[in-house]
Amino acid sequence: MADKSKPAVVFRALQLANEQRNAYGLRYNDFARYRKHCANRTHRLRSTLKMTHGKGREFKKLPPLSPEIVKGGHLQLLLFETERAWAYAQELTNSALEPANKDNASGLRHSATGRFRRAVNWSTQLLSLCQVLYASSRLVARALLDNLADASSTSRDQALAVLFSDEIGPEIRYCAHELGRPKAYDINGIVAELAPKYRNEIVENCDALVAKLQTEERTTSLKSKLTERVWEGQPVPVRYPELVDVLLRVEKAEAHLNATQWDSDRPHAAGRKSKLGATAYDAVLSALSDAEDVARKLQEAQQLAGTGANSSVDGGRDIHFVHAYIVYQLLSRRIQRDLLLMNTLLTSETSDNPKERETKKTISARLKAEPVDSRLYPAIVKLLDTVLQSLTQMRTLSIVDDNPDLASAVEARVAFTNGRRCLYLARCYSAVKKYAEALALLQHATIHVRETISSLSLSESDLITNAIPPFFPLKPDDIKGLESTIISDGSRYKQDWFAHNGGSVKADPATYKKPVFFNIALNYVELDMDRLQQRAGKQPVLMPPTSGAAAMTETAPEKKQTSKAKAEEHVEFAPETQQPSRSGLSSLLGGWWSK
Repeated sequence: MADKSKPAVVFRALQLANEQRNAYGLRYNDFARYRKHCANRTHRLRSTLKMTHGKGREFKKLPPLSPEIVKGGHLQLLLFETERAWAYAQELTNSALEPANKDNASGLRHSATGRFRRAVNWSTQLLSLCQVLYASSRLVARALLDNLADASSTSRDQALAVLFSDEIGPEIRYCAHELGRPKAYDINGIVAELAPKYRNEIVENCDALVAKLQTEERTTSLKSKLTERVWEGQPVPVRYPELVDVLLRVEKAEAHLNATQWDSDRPHAAGRKSKLGATAYDAVLSALSDAEDVARKLQEAQQLAGTGANSSVDGGRDIHFVHAYIVYQLLSRRIQRDLLLMNTLLTSETSDNPKERETKKTISARLKAEPVDSRLYPAIVKLLDTVLQSLTQMRTLSIVDDNPDLASAVEARVAFTNGRRCLYLARCYSAVKKYAEALALLQHATIHVRETISSLSLSESDLITNAIPPFFPLKPDDIKGLESTIISDGSRYKQDWFAHNGGSVKADPATYKKPVFFNIALNYVELDMDRLQQRAGKQPVLMPPTSGAAAMTETAPEKKQTSKAKAEEHVEFAPETQQPSRSGLSSLLGGWWSK
């Protein structure tokens, strides 16, 4: 029976060792610094637990450590003694490999072997004491790494087990190579073959410990379990506890974002969509920025170490891939946020009623018909610059460059964004009457639209549009709409330019005069064709009389051509009997109708 009167001992060896190693030098393979830290830590623990060997030159032997008096500090003391001896052995081994210590290399290796033996002695004491405590139900077991990784209730514990398993992977590979095994690179196969045969000999009642561990972990809640992330059909490995913590924050922020987007789709909440969406995106971007910072530091530490000890055992995806994946997610969320802000600006400018939903064609037509705020288009151009910067950075990532279809999709969005940027930048120039620059930008926008169509035709499917979630959906209707908008804006700018200064680049609009329309004068002044023919040297052509009125005009004496005012007076005071009867608009125009 377990003694319930004694408190349980909480001892998380893997977590404690990982935190101390990363904080005190082992992230950069500085074994001397870590050894000094372990020495200081053991001295403080001995003083706290009153396990010193006396003062002065008199040596005081300590009593044996019994399970009845064991506390968490005693287990930490054994762990740090093991870590101290192991770090010193590693330091001596590295010193033996230096050219300056070539003559003393054998002595250094012999000293390193002695330190390794001391580390094994301390670890054996720690293991024996943990087994006794576990048998009395006073210690939660953390035994074999593979079983722990499979049965862990939290993703952090699983990452700890995988991390330590990866660290001893190169040693297993080296031993298998020295033993002449045909598949020395298959570490997982070697462990699966040899572990069931010898684990009960190395650890007493190992099968029972594993079975009990699995039973305990099944009853634990899964609130801190990280959802598996998949890229191109394969899982993204998370082998570092630091990454687990920040990725859990990312999942929480993404869940809040999805809930906000679902709530904003309701009719009564459409007005709050912009503010809630921007706040939710800020939380996601903040969490992803922290994750990128942690992954970058881990990547730099691995590069400075110069070894692949922290990479995956099977040679698959390592920390470099994880860092590129996190950067891709960060850029995609940033692009999604910027596009949301841009659509919100356009929608708020076209309609004051938040419940009124308009299509892109309606928004574009209204923007053309009504005057807009002068700050609108520069703000949209600035947002498009940010989107373009994110897409350009995304194109340089290794995970994008390795996938031709994804690279084509990103290039298509770069060209499409360039086209939209040229369109709104042209509207900025047209607002200040610079139509030449605006038309030149529209020509560049047309070229970018053709590049978009060409890039999309290189792949069978659009991976970004079909992704979950699609951060930048691009459909053929969007491309056609942009192309038609460019054409209509180009025609309108040409008309405005001609009305502004006649279509000249250097002409001053203040000195520009509109062309005279001579056909207007012909409606009010009778043209003397005979006089024009005489001046041209031609004989006037006499038309034969066709009526009695024409005969009277021939016999009438020629009179001097009256002025326009006299003609108007003559027509105005003419008797009504000589004018045919008219009604409506003809009666109002009077004698002017026939001229």
